[in-house]
Amino acid sequence: MSKSERLFELLTLLRSKRYAVTANALAVELGVSERTIYRDVQSLLLSGVPIEGEAGVGYLLGKGSHLPPLMFTEEEMLALELGMKMVEAWSDKRLASASESASRKIHSILPEHLKAQIEALPLAVPAFHVESDHAERGDVLRAAASGKTKVRIEYETGEKVASERVIHPLGQVYWGKVWTLVAWCELRDEYRNFRLDRIKSVAVLDESFETSATKNFQHFMSLCCEN
Repeated sequence: MSKSERLFELLTLLRSKRYAVTANALAVELGVSERTIYRDVQSLLLSGVPIEGEAGVGYLLGKGSHLPPLMFTEEEMLALELGMKMVEAWSDKRLASASESASRKIHSILPEHLKAQIEALPLAVPAFHVESDHAERGDVLRAAASGKTKVRIEYETGEKVASERVIHPLGQVYWGKVWTLVAWCELRDEYRNFRLDRIKSVAVLDESFETSATKNFQHFMSLCCEN
């Protein structure tokens, strides 16, 4: 990232904390060296950001450094936090990382009483899925759907029947326990659902596909609602 982006991320990270954070912890969080953190803190200080603390002790934003709070009610903010925890636990690694980053940015401009309430949120979403093989495949398939790229999959049904298909990935649906891939199957020439945990392998092909009014994710979902 550029220096301006890094300074914004550093400021966001400091805003999200209620206590002093060491340069080492900041460096690990941002993926840079401690020396870079020291230079960036100096840059923020020179630009007028009230940062308290020093090297070896930790850094904390002083008074007057917070932006006005977002216009969320307490329950709205708790709902957002729970939703982001679900994304972190039950999506793929890239979305989990994006959700964590978004959560940190929102925390950075919350009033203290809401920060404290979120930290004490009595709801947990264990992250068992995000490190799994099918979560990684979900990441690949999500990218293929966005890029409208065909993929070849090896699939095994619940009855242990194996097959190989060339499909057009259109989107994914989370049912509270498993993710399913919605795709257009070239073999059947129609929509098919594939559970991610039953996909044994994914190969992205060097071929693109086109969607249409009767072949896209929203159309499939509308058909589900009709039934």
